[in-house]
Amino acid sequence: MKWRKVGNIFTPNGDKDWAQSHASVPIADHVSGNIFRIYYTSRDIRNRSHVGWFEIDIEKPNIILAEANEPILAPGKIGAFDMDGVMASSLVRHNTEKRLYYIGWNKSIGVPFHNSIGLAVQAEPNGIFERYSDGPILDRNPSDPYFVASHDVAVDTECWHIWYLSGLNWLPGEPPTSTYNLRYAKSFDGINWLCDGTVAIDFFQPNEIAIACPSVVKDEDFWRMWFCFRGSNFNYRIGYAESRDAMNWKRRDEEAGITASESGWDSKMICYPHIFDHGDQRFMLYNGNGYGQTGIGLAILD
Repeated sequence: MKWRKVGNIFTPNGDKDWAQSHASVPIADHVSGNIFRIYYTSRDIRNRSHVGWFEIDIEKPNIILAEANEPILAPGKIGAFDMDGVMASSLVRHNTEKRLYYIGWNKSIGVPFHNSIGLAVQAEPNGIFERYSDGPILDRNPSDPYFVASHDVAVDTECWHIWYLSGLNWLPGEPPTSTYNLRYAKSFDGINWLCDGTVAIDFFQPNEIAIACPSVVKDEDFWRMWFCFRGSNFNYRIGYAESRDAMNWKRRDEEAGITASESGWDSKMICYPHIFDHGDQRFMLYNGNGYGQTGIGLAILD
């Protein structure tokens, strides 16, 4: 596989109080024809994250057709799991509704943060996204004792699937550094998840300490996953894995088909991939330097 980079297609210009910087963890949602709405997570002046969107023609991706003036999802209530920020991670169409699965952020004492997974639902076309509840649908538990975060969700005829980041440990430091891999759980309704500690993607590269942001597609022969990983001595890179059953994965990072550029906005880091198909082409949205600070890029699978 080889991804052809189209280039940087979007970076917030700072004209919105809720989107002062960053356009992290992009997600594509097909509107009609060649038009896609791209959801992304941005930060305000207090470093709290919000979810917004912009629209493009996938054949002319450098032209922004429309853009949200207000966030579709903002930090939650005082004391809630998402009071310090929200980050969209997966969008699922189910019957007549859209489900936006997202990460909720809490500042913490002793460690920098606590993450959980929440759900917002758009019940009608072009309606607003409303929280399913003020609490998370997936939080730390006996199998995931530290935190859960970036994830992808899919539903098929048998069940709902989620592949999610699970915190493994906090390494001593000022501040402490988190380590995490990817795990798998299933559900019969997309809300109540059966977590048993099944590891989907584990450490493989030398000095690797963190694996995040799975993006999963199901082809006729395999489930395929792109994700990002980093080590104690290198920044995020994009990896790749395959599975026959959605649970047991084999890493083939050498086949990911995309790397950081030699210079420019994605030269120091490449992360947070999102894979989607349109027509007979497969596309990837991704972030570059600074965890999305330099914006969103687009690539096409040749």
